Amino acid sequence: MFEKLLPYDAAYLILGDYIQYYHQFKRITKRAKIRFEYRDWSGFQSDSRERLTLYRDSVGNTTEKLKEFLGEKAADRDFWREMKQMYLDEILNFNTRNIAETYYNSIFRHSHKGLSADEELMFVHATGTYREFKSMLPIFYTFFVATPIETTIRQIFACYTFDAPFEDLERDIRYIADALQQRLDAEHKNIRSARIEMLRSVFFRNKGAYLVGRLCLDERVLPFVLPLLNEENGIYVDALLSDMNDVSSIFSYNRSYFLVDTDIATEMVDFLQTILPFKSMSELYNSIGFVKHGKTVLFRDFLRHLAKSDDRFIIAPGIKGMVMNVFTLSSYNMVFKIIKDKFPPPKNVTEKEVKEKYELVSLHDRVGRMADSHMFENFITEQSRFSDDLVEELLKDAPSKVQIKNGQIEIRHLYIEKKMIPLNLFLEHATLEEAEEVIDDYGKAIKQLAAVNIFPGDMLLKNFGVTRLRTVVFYDYDEIMFLTDCNFRRIPPPRSFEDEMALSLGIR
Repeated sequence: MFEKLLPYDAAYLILGDYIQYYHQFKRITKRAKIRFEYRDWSGFQSDSRERLTLYRDSVGNTTEKLKEFLGEKAADRDFWREMKQMYLDEILNFNTRNIAETYYNSIFRHSHKGLSADEELMFVHATGTYREFKSMLPIFYTFFVATPIETTIRQIFACYTFDAPFEDLERDIRYIADALQQRLDAEHKNIRSARIEMLRSVFFRNKGAYLVGRLCLDERVLPFVLPLLNEENGIYVDALLSDMNDVSSIFSYNRSYFLVDTDIATEMVDFLQTILPFKSMSELYNSIGFVKHGKTVLFRDFLRHLAKSDDRFIIAPGIKGMVMNVFTLSSYNMVFKIIKDKFPPPKNVTEKEVKEKYELVSLHDRVGRMADSHMFENFITEQSRFSDDLVEELLKDAPSKVQIKNGQIEIRHLYIEKKMIPLNLFLEHATLEEAEEVIDDYGKAIKQLAAVNIFPGDMLLKNFGVTRLRTVVFYDYDEIMFLTDCNFRRIPPPRSFEDEMALSLGIR
């Protein structure tokens, strides 16, 4: 009699597991404050990894439960159509509706291996602006800057409590007040035109906590970010960051994700975009921990870009790699990477190992030196958008992953990363000062990777990129390994001039 309710029951099976997942996600996130207070850095790293794998584990478990519940109906498109509508009806008033839609999409994809995005049965496009929901109270505190400035800064810190002492809060308040006054002087603004809006949520990552806000000067908005560190003598403020580039670096795609507690992610992303206008919504969702939804937003942005543009995918400029085919759209700020079917000598890694390296990077502290990436399966695009040279190269190098059907190119597996200028290409056109700057940063990148137990393996310049902010970032992971797994040997001194020249040229 009630068989008509089966789509509802199936939808609620997914929704119930989503709610449970979101509860666990929030619980891990809320632990970050306690880890910071007790300086439990190893526990913090464990929580960061656990939160990253939580989504995948939850989706896998939900998919198995759903397939068992559906039985033969698992392949019934009409049933899935009803189930999607039932699910949408239930989440229409959710303040995390966008995240819930992404969870549903993941269940569908895991239940239909080999299929691409299905606009009829998935939430490929957003069902709303997701701004229908607003917090009962603003997600930020507002402070009108008064004289003396120290009074305002003291009010800010009164809103954030930690179960750990400050080393010398009054000293830090004086430093912040001085730095703020200098910024106001540089902007030719007086105190009466300034107000500070601080997000109520604290951002945690590694050994730091960040109070994130904005300095509003009439029509202009600047970042107002206070990084906190907790060391043996207590908590102290490390700096006042009011430069957009400095804050952009903190929220960069080559850094680990923050643990920050938020009820309506859209509101927080909207706030962050006011101080980081160059960041895409996808990057900002990633930065606050909603990685899978960040991937959804990236895909939606990609579809919109394809609809608005007419240029063709081309082979990415630079020296071709032995492991990956890399291509791009000149009008789009991302690159696309496909693992080749065969790797020429001296490469001796397997495709499985390359995928594991990308997984390692996604779970590890990227310390601002390794690019984030999103993995896509069964990626379909019109063949007309691909250059002939690119199609020929893909079919030659990766025939098991690339097929042409009905005027469409189907790619079984690829990675999408932020576009950077390969370091070797950057140096070809750099001034002497620019070259010195990035080569110095290249050395810092290797040193900082070593500090988090990462050895790049292949340190050729072509494997590093230069970002908009002139930061050098590593992005070729097929030979990456833990530094503690390496066995370094001292190079013997050259026996002759010829030996020395061979060594400097990399000849063996």
